[in-house]
Amino acid sequence: MEQKQAGPFVPAEVEMREATPRALLLGVVMAVFMAAANAYLGLKAGMTIAATYTTAVVGMAVIKALGGTILEENCARTVGSIGGNVAAGAIFTLPAFFIAGIWQPFFTPTHYLVSTVILVAGGILGIMFVTITRRVLVNNAELPFPESVAAAEIHKAGQKGQGGSRHLLAGMGLGALFALLTELKVLAAKWQATLGVGKGALVVRGPEMSPAFLGVGYIIGPKLAGVNFSGGVLAWGLLAPAIAFFLHWHDPAAVGNWGDEIVRVWRDYVRLIAIGGMLVGAFYTLYKMRTSLAEGITRSLGNLFRKRSEAEGATPRTDRDLPIQWAMAGIGAVLAVMVFVFHWFAGSALAAVVAALVMLVLGFVFAAVSGYLVGIIGVSSNPTSGLTVTVLISVAFLMVVLGLEGATGIAAVLGVAAFTCVSVSVAGEMMQDLKAGQILGCTPWRMQAGDILGVTAAALVMFLVLSVLHLGDIKGAVSDRLGEMERTGAASVEYTGEHAALEARTYSLAEVRALAPELQNELLQTNAGFGGAKIAAPQASLMAVVSRSIMERKTEWILILIGVFMGLSFILMQVKSPMLVSVGMYLPIETSFAIFVGGLFKGLLDRIAEKESWDAERKERSGNTGTLLASGLIAGEAFVGILFAALAFNDVALPEVFARPAYLASVASMAILGAVLVTLPRRRERTGS
Repeated sequence: MEQKQAGPFVPAEVEMREATPRALLLGVVMAVFMAAANAYLGLKAGMTIAATYTTAVVGMAVIKALGGTILEENCARTVGSIGGNVAAGAIFTLPAFFIAGIWQPFFTPTHYLVSTVILVAGGILGIMFVTITRRVLVNNAELPFPESVAAAEIHKAGQKGQGGSRHLLAGMGLGALFALLTELKVLAAKWQATLGVGKGALVVRGPEMSPAFLGVGYIIGPKLAGVNFSGGVLAWGLLAPAIAFFLHWHDPAAVGNWGDEIVRVWRDYVRLIAIGGMLVGAFYTLYKMRTSLAEGITRSLGNLFRKRSEAEGATPRTDRDLPIQWAMAGIGAVLAVMVFVFHWFAGSALAAVVAALVMLVLGFVFAAVSGYLVGIIGVSSNPTSGLTVTVLISVAFLMVVLGLEGATGIAAVLGVAAFTCVSVSVAGEMMQDLKAGQILGCTPWRMQAGDILGVTAAALVMFLVLSVLHLGDIKGAVSDRLGEMERTGAASVEYTGEHAALEARTYSLAEVRALAPELQNELLQTNAGFGGAKIAAPQASLMAVVSRSIMERKTEWILILIGVFMGLSFILMQVKSPMLVSVGMYLPIETSFAIFVGGLFKGLLDRIAEKESWDAERKERSGNTGTLLASGLIAGEAFVGILFAALAFNDVALPEVFARPAYLASVASMAILGAVLVTLPRRRERTGS
């Protein structure tokens, strides 16, 4: 179903400066910065910042100061934002090579080269997939693209002067203020309670104190936010407590902490069920898109048999993608690279070819699904790691069938996961940017070409950033431990582990100091680096555990199969979005809860409009105001997140006002933000100002 909408902000017949050198250069700089910032946050907390809003505001400010155009602003934002998603693909997979014991030491010239090739090739593959599927998704009337609308509104507000931008700036100020109060622990970010019920228990979590999540929920509305939240209720209200109860029904007193046990069950069992549901939902989503997808691909392939001048003459500027022959050639080149890299991992030509072909097919499927999900919930909540685990499981099973095992098999599986994760992550961000570009009136092929620059720039520095964070954390922890041992008079340490490079014997402190940092970390058990206390890298740890368990024949396939049947039941019940329900199960419930609360605020405004019988013009005016405010909340929190990431990277200690801030203050803060999101649009509808 194609979307009927008003024309773009810059009409197709207008020629305007767009992919200029200054816009591309600014975009490349922002891509590197966003890659570094998101790498830190992702390794630390398992989540990344939506780069689109930050790069939109920075790009708008710089380009406007240089006398540039709105299309140049969009170009800089597009190239810059893609760096954050290259980081997402990298942090979810590359540290897994170390955690699984494959790349030790992590930093070597060979590992840098292989990682960079994977990131560049995977990113380009995602862009080529999006080139084929763009028209299908950006013209789908059922997809609201909340973050795309928000990014476009930032640029449009800058063109309208104070009248539009003041609401955006007000939202940014509020978002930044409340995010700052949360970071300084004036407000509690989360709340959890464990309720004993008979012999079992329930874990109750409140919505996360996140202006950005409230803004996303407000933009997508109550229906889609409710579908997403329903998955969280199913996981945390039914499956996790039920499984935990039946695991311990014979001796519930043996459970020391029911809250921790239910969280563990969600992590180790329910998320595998959710992955099975996502697997079914992914292919069902693609099935529902089959007609539009076939039409889009046919239209693109038709350009192969037309002269370039004829194709351009028949297609408006705002609807021109990279030529399909370029996209197919790019996919072919990446396929050759994949075969080479997989052969390097697996040492088997057959396994390399099979893995590359499977990754190509599933990569295309999940790139399309990633774009679809971005159209519903935005990049911030796109379950890239869940989609990647689905591919990882499929390929790992094939590797087992082909006879691979041990370190070789694990390396091959993680290599496939790395390609897939980068491809899916970049595809989602690229689709989001293309929708924003469609709203603004940009040229798609220029955005696609510009993103190739952004992907390459971010990929060249990403492995170095990861290595600095990994080794820096280890060196700091080892230094502290050795200093403590010297102060207490300890002269040696006994090693009883099983690391292949260390003998089980007693080491003097001088011998410890002579070892490589990662061996020092193992010997002293400092729990630093990837998978350690400070940079836990949760998604990478999940990839490492899943790949090892499959290759060592330890995976509980029954859980994934249960998820498959659950997904089929959702389809039979005609659930609006089986994929979105499964995503809600996979995400922490405080995330989907916060998005749901934002949707409720939008639903309240819609009820007011219905009760007061607003006409279409009044609804549109209030809607635009609300979108600007919600966009500002997202951008404001993103700025604060980047600032605190930079301070943490430079080891700047920040004060914590309260050790345990009161969550009631956070609830009051969310109510204040909700009141702003409802009352300001209503006031503007009444006053027209």
